[in-house]
Amino acid sequence: MAESRAGRLLRTAESAAYWAAVAPAAACLPAALGYRIACLRGDWEYRSRPAKRAEIISNLRRLSEGESGPDDEQWLARQWFRFASCEAIDVMRLRYRARPLRRLVEIRGRKHLEAALADGKGAILCSAHFGSYDCAFSLLGASGFPVTTIGRWQHNYTASLSSAERRFWDLVQARRLRRHRRPNIEPWNGRVAVAARAAAVLRANEVLTISIDAPPLEKDLARTVQVPFLGHRARLLPGAVRLARLTGAPLLMTFMYRTADYRHQVLEISAPVQCPAEEDAATAFARCAAEVSAAIRRSPAHWVYWASNGDLANLGLLSPDGDEAPATAPIQLTAQGFLHAGSADNVAAQGRPVPAARSQRLLLPRSRRQAVRPSERQRHSEIGPPEVFHRL
Repeated sequence: MAESRAGRLLRTAESAAYWAAVAPAAACLPAALGYRIACLRGDWEYRSRPAKRAEIISNLRRLSEGESGPDDEQWLARQWFRFASCEAIDVMRLRYRARPLRRLVEIRGRKHLEAALADGKGAILCSAHFGSYDCAFSLLGASGFPVTTIGRWQHNYTASLSSAERRFWDLVQARRLRRHRRPNIEPWNGRVAVAARAAAVLRANEVLTISIDAPPLEKDLARTVQVPFLGHRARLLPGAVRLARLTGAPLLMTFMYRTADYRHQVLEISAPVQCPAEEDAATAFARCAAEVSAAIRRSPAHWVYWASNGDLANLGLLSPDGDEAPATAPIQLTAQGFLHAGSADNVAAQGRPVPAARSQRLLLPRSRRQAVRPSERQRHSEIGPPEVFHRL
């Protein structure tokens, strides 16, 4: 069901009021209260946007190959909206060198990043449009790592936004994120120029971040490789692997998970992914894609693209008519979040314990689902994953 013009205007006004007034005020409150307000707003979004809710549920059902039930899908869709609202609070807590947010985030695997930089060749952090990923990059910048991101500020290129809306999003979101990072390298004008700027960042022994699950543009389709992804085959650009081989920089995976109280998060950084020179780029890149798939299986609602049929189609996971692409294997739950072993280091401020990251229930085998299903009341007090609300 298409959204009416009046409905879109009302939603735009509510979103602007939330980001410009409610979220900044909530971010100044005690964290438990501020994120509770965000969850209430997410619940309201879940109820008031039936078309978007149905799109998320439909895509979860299509790509899980029947492994999820209606209760699981509805619960994950609700968490998707809650996480989208919580991300605004994350952005607002980047003030004062991100100290308010750093108190709530545990960094695991920081030693891997420090060891990579000790070699003097920089480091490539590969992530996905997963959770509060933009805040994760800014948080690393505020923690003392020089960070540059390859990526576009989507509000500058969304045709449906007016110039006033673009200026608004730049003011309330992008400027806060940029405060702790170097200017983005936006991959629009020529691959050579982008690669040269990225290589310069790595030669300066700095950190380069890339979200590798971005749907390819039409002009880039010829450069994509097909890799296993969520039980299907996805079209992705293997530029991160090629850049790692060109510069000799190690390539690490990173994801940020929201925990069951909504306010604490865990930022995980893996050991370097192996990219041997004798191996073709597609095979090496498939290992990176497998890490992204594992993260999504572990906590599905963190992934942005459940809410966009068009982006899933561009990735090759859905056909243009909205049906799912042929599956290579059913999506199954992976117990671990990473394929790498290694200890974690806790840099959460004040040494307070952080709740363990939640493993999702979407892909549990049917035989186990009844045994572990929480009550409806418990389920509404727990979480799933966040999204990028302003980009919808």
